[in-house]
Amino acid sequence: MIGPDGEQLGIMSAKEAMFKAQDAGLDLVKIAPQAKPPVCKIIDYGKYRYELARKEKEAKKKQKTIDVKEVRLSPNIDTNDLMTKVNAARKFLTKGDRVKVTLRFRGREMAHMASSKHVLDEFAEKLADIATVEKAPKVEGRSMTMFLAEKR
Repeated sequence: MIGPDGEQLGIMSAKEAMFKAQDAGLDLVKIAPQAKPPVCKIIDYGKYRYELARKEKEAKKKQKTIDVKEVRLSPNIDTNDLMTKVNAARKFLTKGDRVKVTLRFRGREMAHMASSKHVLDEFAEKLADIATVEKAPKVEGRSMTMFLAEKR
């Protein structure tokens, strides 16, 4: 049994503990019910719940959510256009987001899917200094996708 100011009150029966809590005008809360004997504390339960909620909210504020940003390319992209897309991806990666690079095929481009893989490889190579390939290029329907994540 632990008192309202944190001092040890020793081992006592549940009834005795309840009476002490009522005398103090507070609640009796089991802190460690698995322990032998179970540990109880005399506290204001409403205040205790409020503190727990506040701590949880603070922890939530501090955590960073990782978004997935997408960069779309076409198989016949020019070098300057590719560099523009690389710079956009670099900006996303430095902010801590993951980047999904999609190479979209339309019409007759579908026949040359295998030979267009070099565009994604070149893209990953240009970002090799700050990013790693999380998922290798994979064909899904009319597009080829690859995921990049920031180096740790």
